[in-house]
Amino acid sequence: MDKKEIDNLISGYRAAANRLVLLDYDGTLVAFEQIPSNARLPQYLNDLLEGLIMNPGTKVFVITGRASADIEVMLDHLQISIIAEHGSMIREGGIWKNLTSGFCPWKKSVIPIMKKAVADCPGSFLEEKKCSLAWHYRNADLRSGIVHSRNLIRNLGETVLPKGFKVLDGNKVVEVIPGDTGKGKAVMMLRGQDKYDFILAIGDDKTDEEMFMCLSDDASSYTIKVGPGKSHAKFGFESIDEVISLLKQLSG
Repeated sequence: MDKKEIDNLISGYRAAANRLVLLDYDGTLVAFEQIPSNARLPQYLNDLLEGLIMNPGTKVFVITGRASADIEVMLDHLQISIIAEHGSMIREGGIWKNLTSGFCPWKKSVIPIMKKAVADCPGSFLEEKKCSLAWHYRNADLRSGIVHSRNLIRNLGETVLPKGFKVLDGNKVVEVIPGDTGKGKAVMMLRGQDKYDFILAIGDDKTDEEMFMCLSDDASSYTIKVGPGKSHAKFGFESIDEVISLLKQLSG
């Protein structure tokens, strides 16, 4: 994203009366950590987000794949709206709501498959969330993690995809979520609740592509992919530092 494009974004933001800002967490606001609980917001970034939230006519969401309890700890006392578990959970006004049925009998058939992947790939681990299951291989040997992730995706495809579930191939994580959820569906829900004349969505992962795709037809939206790789986002940033720089300009 060049200077002219950033200037146009900032001008559009300032001219808008009703804004929606959607920010992924890991890889977008903070760097990935081997121990996920270490990926905390530095105080200056916390202050930037508070400034953004306080801007009149601005609704800010952190939209993440993290579990609701986990991201709530990461954001600590920050009074910010949150969409967690790839669109399965939402927090507004400090109150969490489940956007799915919350009934997850399908986990019984998926857990053994993921546990086998844990046993086969040292350093990997299984995370159970309210509405999803995730196999993480960030702390495993990279080559081994990639090989076993491909095997896991293939095995899960044979087991869960025919039943209407999604297998997400994320940043060193493979996750199973209900087919009727996703970041794209969550964004569509927000768009249906209000008329925004400016939308900014920033993310770094494959799981953010749904969000970018559902905003592709909105001329007033700016979608930004952080890091390398093909994307449906309209623009790109090379690093988190560029995200922080933009937020500084918007929150001032």
